[in-house]
This record gives sequence, C-alpha cells and structure tokens, in this order.
Amino acid sequence: MRQMSLVAFLQAQNCTTLPSSWRHPDARTDTYSPEYYQHIARVLERGKFDIGFFDDRLAMPDMYAGDHAETVKNGIRCVKLDPVACMMTMAAVTTHLGLAATCSTSYFSPFHVARQFQTVDLMTKGRAAWNVVTSVNDNEARNMGFDSHTAHDLRYDQADEFMEIVLGHWDTWEDDAIVADKEGNLYAHPDKVHRLDYKGKYMKSRGPFTVPRTPQGHPVIIQAGASARGKKFSARWGELIFVAFRNFESGKAEYASLKAAAAAVGRNPDDMKLANLMYPIVAETRAEAEDKRAEYEKLSNDMDQLLLLSEALNFDFAAKEMDEPFTDDEIEGIQGMQALRDRVTSTGIKNPTVRDFMTITRRGLLNEGNTVVGDGKDVADVMEQWFEEPACDGFVIGPTHQPGAFEDFVQFVVPELQKRGLYRKEYSGTTLRDHLGLEKPALGAWRTNYDAAE
Repeated sequence: MRQMSLVAFLQAQNCTTLPSSWRHPDARTDTYSPEYYQHIARVLERGKFDIGFFDDRLAMPDMYAGDHAETVKNGIRCVKLDPVACMMTMAAVTTHLGLAATCSTSYFSPFHVARQFQTVDLMTKGRAAWNVVTSVNDNEARNMGFDSHTAHDLRYDQADEFMEIVLGHWDTWEDDAIVADKEGNLYAHPDKVHRLDYKGKYMKSRGPFTVPRTPQGHPVIIQAGASARGKKFSARWGELIFVAFRNFESGKAEYASLKAAAAAVGRNPDDMKLANLMYPIVAETRAEAEDKRAEYEKLSNDMDQLLLLSEALNFDFAAKEMDEPFTDDEIEGIQGMQALRDRVTSTGIKNPTVRDFMTITRRGLLNEGNTVVGDGKDVADVMEQWFEEPACDGFVIGPTHQPGAFEDFVQFVVPELQKRGLYRKEYSGTTLRDHLGLEKPALGAWRTNYDAAE
C-alpha cells in the first residue's frame, strides 16, 4: 500500500526557512548547540519521519546594499553552520531517521562530495541523502574564491557532469568486493573495484574511489530545481524531489508532468518521489491554531523580505526605490532563482516594482499549497487530498519555529495520518530507501537513464 513520506525542512542556522522564526517566543536560541539538533532528531524519529533535510547556502544574505549590517541586526540567516556536521550529531541519537544535507556542485569537487556522502551513508548504516544544488548568487561565489556566479543553465550543464562523476564513483565498488580474508591475504577482490577515468567537457576525475558500497547502495539524491532547466535535471537524477506547488490544481498538473518527464528519460516514475512544501500551523483546536498564525504573522518585517529577495534573486534590491519599475534588461539579467522571478512576471505585470516583488512573493508563502492552519484533522484532510489525488507523494514540513512546530505536528497530525492508514506506525526497514519505498540501485543503472536522456 502506498504510504505518505514526511520530510523535515531543517536549517543549520539561527532560524528556520522563515527568517522571523527566531523572534518567536517559544523558539530556542541555542541553535548552534548539539543539544538543539539532537532534540529535534528525537522528536522527528518519534514521529516516524522519513528524513530530516538540511537546506544550505554558502553566504550570509548580504547582497542588500552590499553590507551585512542589516542581516546581522535582523538575524536573517546570519549564522550558518556546516549541515553535515550538524546532521551527524542527529545521527548519533537516532537509529532510523534519514538525514540529508545540501552540497553545491558549483563550489565543491565531485570526488569530495562522493567520498563525504558515501562515508556518511556508511556511518549511518544507509540513512543518508545528498541534496544537489548549483547555488544561487554572487556572494556565495566570492566566499568560495570566484568573482561571480556561473550563468543559470551553464551551472546545470556542469552539474550533469558532476552527477556522472559522483554516481560513477559510487558504482566502482561492487557489493561483494570486500572479503577481508586474513589467512588468504585477500582484503578485496581487485576485479570488483574499478577505476572511473572520467573526462567530460567541464570536469574530469580518475579514481579509484576509496569508499565501499553502503547498505542502500548509495545515498538518496534530493533535488529541488523549479526552473525549466532545473526540472530537466531533476527528471534525470532526482529520487526525492522537493516541490512547492502553488495550489492543489496546479500541483496535480505539475505532479503528472514531472512523473512523465522521468518516464521520458527511461526511469520508472515510482522511483522519483515528490514531496510538497507545507507550513502547518496546528493546535488542539482550530481556534487555537488561528491564534498561533496571527501571532506568528506579527513577527516579520519588510527588511527580512528585502534581504532574502536580494539573496535569492542575486540582485541588490537596495538599488531600486520601492515603486520604481524593473527594466526588461534587469528582469532578464536575474541569474538567481529564476522560478521565483517567474512567479512575479507570470502575474502579467510587465515591469514589476520592488513592492510588487514583495507583495507577490509574500503571498506565495501563505497560499493554500504552502500553509495549512487548523487542528490535526484539518491538516490531515488537506494532506490526504493532495496525497490521494495525487498531487504529491509526501510533504516537506517547514516549521514556523523550532522545535515547537515539529512537536505540535507529531502530537496532533501524525496520529491522525496513522489512524487513516496513510502513514506508518513503525519503521518497516533500516535504510532511507526502505522508508521511501525506493529500491536499492543496481550498479550502473543511472547510465541507462542518462543515455536515454541524451
């Protein structure tokens, strides 16, 4: 029976994905302590979550006015820790919870990423995932020693080769390569450990790789590309796709489209799970939940949004007056999150202003596809409809604050989903692929998919 997937949306920073969350009266402030992440891990495992997933960027949101002062003052993601280290503290206190971290194909080498995440997968006994990103802005580039960020589509072209290298290395050790025969002096069969010798247009990597296969074969691949080029990338490589559909009807259409795109490159669409972003605000009663939402909405300010828009779109919003229209060239030149840009331009406003960007993207957070307010049954009703139609295979649960939002969800929503038979009461396996219902990948399976895409 098809079961819903639940992904916790985590940040190794001083707030959740919602920047004002640190101001919440119930938010913990020790967000740079192991105890903080370990507490969240225990809550998620108690709720039988598939995975805790760390988003990441490689810079403060200091694009606005070219200064980090407002970022630090307002607490807008000004603390950013290494997500892999944070998730390993969570691994130490859990036995089933899957764990994922983000790592950029633009600023790390494929051999490094392959070794790091395959090692994490071994150390967690098959519970790891890698969220593949190409990064979004020039400030990340400058932190990593470059003058500017690579153009959008070129980043994805390079990322295709990056994936070939990583998956290629992960496939170079066969499952039964290691025998550790002390008496016969045979540690591993040489003919079952292969060298990659990859040479592409943009990248190359020799090998042999130094980390054996893991209980689930290799880490699960997470992807969240929302642009046309990003969706093409997801169809080829993604196993767990993070989506943020605007509403139920568009979600159904997009779900079908993404599944069809996977089939078009030779993949089984069931091998690609789509999890839709949701911010549940839940309490024992609907009235209490509405009160929670009203209190939360008092926390944010305009500077929060201006700082994050500048970061996400790789454009300094301080350079424009609030009601000054963007020129066609400025709109076309945005090389950050193009899906966010397109959300604004698709409204029919030819030359949107800063205020238009703020209004439309703020509304995007609170639309029916993202925020659900009510008691456990109210939230479960929405989730069941999306799952059964289907418009998704599961949900990325974004917290309004931590750890309280996850605690509320586990207390009020999870039991209701379990009662309806939509969600597990116990973990059925030990690896992340077991949780997600994904088969262990056969050696070289990705090559067939990629060749079909070509």
